[in-house]
Amino acid sequence: MKLQELRPAEGSTQSVKRVGRGTGSGLGKTSGKGHKGQKARSGSKKNGFEGGQMPLARRLPKRGFTNIFAKEYTVVNVGELEKLENGTTVTAELLKKQGIISKIEKDGLKVLGRGELTKKLDVKAAKFSETAKKAIEAAGGSAEVV
Repeated sequence: MKLQELRPAEGSTQSVKRVGRGTGSGLGKTSGKGHKGQKARSGSKKNGFEGGQMPLARRLPKRGFTNIFAKEYTVVNVGELEKLENGTTVTAELLKKQGIISKIEKDGLKVLGRGELTKKLDVKAAKFSETAKKAIEAAGGSAEVV
C-alpha cells in the first residue's frame, strides 16, 4: 500500500453540491433557495427567531439545577451477585470482567438490596444500602466499605 493509493471508505464521502451553474443543472438561477427573503440571503442566521414574538426558549420556565457535588456510583443489586460462585471476593473490577456491570463510575460501586442472595460472598464496594448489607450478612458473607 502506498500513500497515493489511500482512498476513503466506499460511500463515506459525497461530492459537493455545485449550485448556480445554469438551469440545466437543476440548481441554477436561485440555487435551490427559492425567491428572495431572509433565508435566500448569504450569511443568514435565522435560528430561534420567531418574527419578534417571544422565542419558545424564553417563554418556557426554567426548572431544577445540576448538583455539581453529586456522587456518581455504578449500581448493582444483590440479586445480580447470585451469578457468582460461593466464597468469591466481589470487587468492581471483577464485576466488570464478568460483564455484570459495563463501566465503573468515578465514585465506585454501590450495592443495593433488590433480589435474593444465598451464596456467601465477601463484597468490597464504596457504598451499601442497609437492605443490601443485611442480605449479604444473612447469607454468611461480609460487606466491606473501600
